[in-house]
Amino acid sequence: MLVIEDSASVRRLVEVCLRVIEVDLDAAEDGIEGLERARQTLPDVIILDIGLPGMDGWEVLRNLRNGDATADIKVLILTAHAQPEMADKAQQGGADAFMTKPFRPLDLREQVEKLLAG
Repeated sequence: MLVIEDSASVRRLVEVCLRVIEVDLDAAEDGIEGLERARQTLPDVIILDIGLPGMDGWEVLRNLRNGDATADIKVLILTAHAQPEMADKAQQGGADAFMTKPFRPLDLREQVEKLLAG
């Protein structure tokens, strides 16, 4: 699993939330690094922030969906942008799930488990 998130505290919180389901977790601090790691490691699931330095999450998602090797990776958008149109934009862009920050740890874990199972 890959977490692409510029906030160290959010990355740490995600790691703590998912520790109980025993996933291997990799992380990237910006969109460019995140896209490169996704292409190198081909994770089962990516947790992707939208407001990233270098390349925003929308562009990362677009690149993932347009890449032969990365098109089918499950992507959970995790963002502080809680406007209803953001969830629609995520779905239209090819995201598999959408959550807003702040989030409940159990909700995040359940979403990730669904993505891993499906």
